[in-house]
Amino acid sequence: MQTVKIPVSIDPVRAATSRLRYEGIIPGKQNKRLNELSAGDCSDVVVSLECGVDLQGIVYLRGKAVTELTLLCQRCMTQFTTEVTVDFCFSPCKTEAEIDELPDAYDPIEVNEIGEVRLHQLIEDELIVAMPIVAMHDDEDCQQGSQDIAVGEIEEAQEERPNPFAVLEKLKSK
Repeated sequence: MQTVKIPVSIDPVRAATSRLRYEGIIPGKQNKRLNELSAGDCSDVVVSLECGVDLQGIVYLRGKAVTELTLLCQRCMTQFTTEVTVDFCFSPCKTEAEIDELPDAYDPIEVNEIGEVRLHQLIEDELIVAMPIVAMHDDEDCQQGSQDIAVGEIEEAQEERPNPFAVLEKLKSK
């Protein structure tokens, strides 16, 4: 299959009535916010997107996005690559009332003044949310592994204090 670029923005209603399907890429260099959060440039984002209308007449955008990110391991401070995958299902909404009536299966997205959705921005947002909170290698791949790490100095154990009841014990033995 030919690798094509995903459109920057689409009209979700028109795309849904035409039952359009997109399979392609978003170049990694266009994901500026994602690149700022990672330790290196992210790879191209592979996207598959299906537009349609469900049985209730709700317009939806359902798809999957996959990319590979270079992150900094927070244990050993070396770079590693990890795959970030997101599955999404959105429905365009224009008003708060539409958002409130939307079934839980769909996440609401706002359309702009001409009724379009910024697809690249939407997918980048989803990938940012799916990034690991604390980036770490697997234990077997990390230089630090599962070793115990002490931050700061460990104080010596305090000398054993004398027992305050030792005097009573001496009186008892008399």
